[in-house]
Amino acid sequence: MKALISNDDGITASGILVAKKSVDDLCDTYVVAPETQQSGIGHALTLYEPLRVNEHVLKDGSIGYGVSGTPTDAVTIALFEIMDEKPDIMISGINTGFNIGKAELTTSGTLGAAMEAASFNIPTIAISQEVTRDDVKFENGAIEIDFDFAGKMLNKLAKIVLKKGLPEGIDLLNVNIPANPRDEEFEVVKLGKRMYTPIIQKRLDPREKPYYWIGGEPYVSDEPGSDGYELRREQKTTITPLKIDLTSDMDLLKEWLR
Repeated sequence: MKALISNDDGITASGILVAKKSVDDLCDTYVVAPETQQSGIGHALTLYEPLRVNEHVLKDGSIGYGVSGTPTDAVTIALFEIMDEKPDIMISGINTGFNIGKAELTTSGTLGAAMEAASFNIPTIAISQEVTRDDVKFENGAIEIDFDFAGKMLNKLAKIVLKKGLPEGIDLLNVNIPANPRDEEFEVVKLGKRMYTPIIQKRLDPREKPYYWIGGEPYVSDEPGSDGYELRREQKTTITPLKIDLTSDMDLLKEWLR
């Protein structure tokens, strides 16, 4: 069996190596990811610039491939150039920070990579983790993040996906790990409203011309059963089934048009 692993944090991010290690005992792994940080890029595809692919020696001594583009570019290059056959599973992550809520998923590069793989009928897992100061440490001058629990949960889920595939009508699974997980179980949840409340900061440059920073404050859902509520209030590991088909109620639209 073969696994494709990508992300939006870049080929050198510590989360992608943990994702690889979590399925090394299950599959032959191929790590293909953006050369640089691509958070917030969504499902963008590079069409008007050339793409370059560079080999990287990962920290475990294996070879990974860095693509000078978006997460979607990396998955496309992996599927149609680097790999000689379609993988049995695709994993996007382990991402630094949550990917939750209806509004944020379309901007997430982690989900962008996952959706690209899922569009080719590849069973796909997108996995993200809340990161606190306690999870961050420095080793040899580099930042390392503790993704051990997320890796354990990913291994558990990947075994199920490789054995059963995904149920009919489910294209990918969106998994989120809280900072202090309550247990080693998955809580099946729906998408909440959003992850952040947008905040726009307006500033002036040295020439007195305005510029803007887009940021946000965490939005804590008060709706039990939603991803944000179960993650932030209940500290549960959540899993949300997603499908790519965004078609809504066609009969309702036909009636509305009359």
